[in-house]
Amino acid sequence: MIKKIEIVEVGPRDGFQSIATPISTATKIGLIKDLHAAGLQRIEIGSFVSKSAVPQFADIDEVLKATRDFPGFDPQVLVPTARRAEEAIAAGAQHLVFVLSVSERHNQSNVRRSPSESVAEYGRMVKQLPSMTKIRLNIATAFDCPYDGQMSIEATLALLDQLVDLMPEAEIGLCDTTGRVTPDHVEKLFSACFERYRQATSWAFHAHDTYGLGLKNVTAAWRAGVSVIDASFAGLGGCPFAPGATGNVATEDVAWLFQGMGIDTGVNIEKLVGVAQRGAALPGAQSGGRVRDALAARNRLTLETIT
Repeated sequence: MIKKIEIVEVGPRDGFQSIATPISTATKIGLIKDLHAAGLQRIEIGSFVSKSAVPQFADIDEVLKATRDFPGFDPQVLVPTARRAEEAIAAGAQHLVFVLSVSERHNQSNVRRSPSESVAEYGRMVKQLPSMTKIRLNIATAFDCPYDGQMSIEATLALLDQLVDLMPEAEIGLCDTTGRVTPDHVEKLFSACFERYRQATSWAFHAHDTYGLGLKNVTAAWRAGVSVIDASFAGLGGCPFAPGATGNVATEDVAWLFQGMGIDTGVNIEKLVGVAQRGAALPGAQSGGRVRDALAARNRLTLETIT
């Protein structure tokens, strides 16, 4: 079994995008800095998207400039098109996340294109990348769609058939966009991918916790052989293009889970919980997770016992 897990912190992108209240640039930079200090080496710090569509990321250039030189830090940014990838690279981004959906309706809602058009866009993007640029390819609605329901394994594989060979070294993230997938489906799809795409180098899992299945699905992905897990501090999140989807699985919960199983994540949970408490307190934030509140209650009880 895998003895080390990389947790990719996606709160500053996936968590912040659904918060309508503007978060100051200084607050974003401070939270990212403290998440990094808690042991999270790779953090998705925002998106290069339309500033009118997602005004929360109007300052992405400033955030990237302020954080990209943190020691040992790997900031990644989401880009939905080749044009946005060009903008990100011009701003100094070296790790891009391209997203498209298995579901036609979700892809149209998310990026105003059909999945086949997004495949062509991805192909154009990878051809123009500087040589040292790292790529994560996120497959949204890989398991379930808010409009069309469960996605069949065959449908997800059919989309991946068009994508994997365009850049075999890209990390591929399968995303539970709605939080409705069950552990058996997670394990079956990843197992099918490992068998079918032996040329692909790395796989990741992106879970939501809408129905309380986030950690169970993370465990299923790990059992299938996945060693990269997306999570959001304080369970922040909620996709604006997936009605009813709540936050991502909480980073502190994922770190606690794997620490309890004796698997290294490199995360200092006590430091992380402190940052998560600040994240949960952001105006307009939709938070989740259990470990943050459990540790707070334990610490209160300890303090009362001492005094």
